[in-house]
Amino acid sequence: MVAANGDVLDVTCKYCGITYQILANRQDVHDWLSGSGYIQDVLGYLSPAERELLISGTCDNCWNQMFPEVDKEEE
Repeated sequence: MVAANGDVLDVTCKYCGITYQILANRQDVHDWLSGSGYIQDVLGYLSPAERELLISGTCDNCWNQMFPEVDKEEE
């Protein structure tokens, strides 16, 4: 669920250059950027991949290429 007063944020992955659009409440983004709360708390309605893109500028595809999941049997 996205709260009212949603704004579309254009966020470009710094690795692949693809621009993604994220719909988020303006006040929630302000609260996170000002340190009023953790991103998972104030923007909890976003997916983990969307929150990571906001935090690090890394899209989900690039993140998974850099940090592939390790199969438990391979450990």
